[in-house]
Amino acid sequence: MAAAAAKRARIVLLAADGVVNMRIAELADTTVTTVLSWRERYRSRGLADLGDKPRPGRPRTLDHRGIVAATLMAPPKELGVTHWSSRLLAERLKISNTSVARAWRAYGIQALEAECFRFSTDPELIGKVTDICGLYLAPPVNAIVLCVDEKSQIQALDRTVPILPMAEGRIERRSHDYYRHGTSTLFAALDIATGQVTAALKPRHRHQEFLGARG
Repeated sequence: MAAAAAKRARIVLLAADGVVNMRIAELADTTVTTVLSWRERYRSRGLADLGDKPRPGRPRTLDHRGIVAATLMAPPKELGVTHWSSRLLAERLKISNTSVARAWRAYGIQALEAECFRFSTDPELIGKVTDICGLYLAPPVNAIVLCVDEKSQIQALDRTVPILPMAEGRIERRSHDYYRHGTSTLFAALDIATGQVTAALKPRHRHQEFLGARG
């Protein structure tokens, strides 16, 4: 690899300048034994011997791109899973799960995470989005522009026992059970110009509550 070759070349150059082995090891961030080994290889066989020797065993036939391509294929139905785990894919490809994890990390793949999306079939979607974004970016003079949203079915829960605070030698503790106090709906409006949020909690989710939340 380029980093390894650069380190070996630095060892040889420092040795040629008369730097002692211990100091070379410090400057090259390695051990004196490694310095002695590479100096001897260079002395006996020259520059050509500073490269990597062929590694024993069967050469790797599946690179990171192959692992990623296999990851993007849905697991067979007989496995009973919807996503590959590193161990399951490694077993399928006959490689180590470390190799799978390394490939995922290199390509930024998080195989077990998922997000939701919604596809709109509204033929006027682009025009509506353009109008809304244009209103936010360039509101009319002396106009107040609000971005309004709602969150319904918020469960009002309360622990059966008050939370016990953290103490010396103990972490914060809380009971596993709780009381249900029904649900609530959050109405909120963001003032685009100032960033101020006006919010209200209502027990029900109807147009009356929505209009009443303006106050």
